[in-house]
Amino acid sequence: MTIQLNVLFKKMQKDDKKEVLEFHVQGDELPSSQELVNLAGNITILEVTNSDAGKLNAEFKAIQRDSKKTTLKFNIKGDKDNQVIKLYPYAGSNVDITLEPSQLTIEEFEEGESDPDIEAPDNDKPVEIEGQVNIDDVPFGEPEEVNFDDPDILDD
Repeated sequence: MTIQLNVLFKKMQKDDKKEVLEFHVQGDELPSSQELVNLAGNITILEVTNSDAGKLNAEFKAIQRDSKKTTLKFNIKGDKDNQVIKLYPYAGSNVDITLEPSQLTIEEFEEGESDPDIEAPDNDKPVEIEGQVNIDDVPFGEPEEVNFDDPDILDD
């Protein structure tokens, strides 16, 4: 199922975690209205025709209808290739968009915020530093009972 719409690219806002895209469909009639309602709340593949951004995974956040227009809101997260920046020149003008259902779930989309190319540190693994004193190297016991078997310690 692919939906093609001619829309007004109303605005594009960036906050610290996502890009928010808002499109308006003018008029009383909304083409493919039932398919759009079914896509709302899910992850979609969004493409602005003739842009260099290509296809983007986007959360179809909301569809709102009033007497003059229908508003379509999308969130884009984890855009590690900065594809969405290429859409800024189109904001404020009429564009053709294509929407397709994505195979991603909301959870998989949310997990996409972290860059998979950056390996997370393994906090359970001890870090060894060259020359570091090990607990086995430290003498223990009462001062009179300490056995100094390291010749460097005995040379005073």
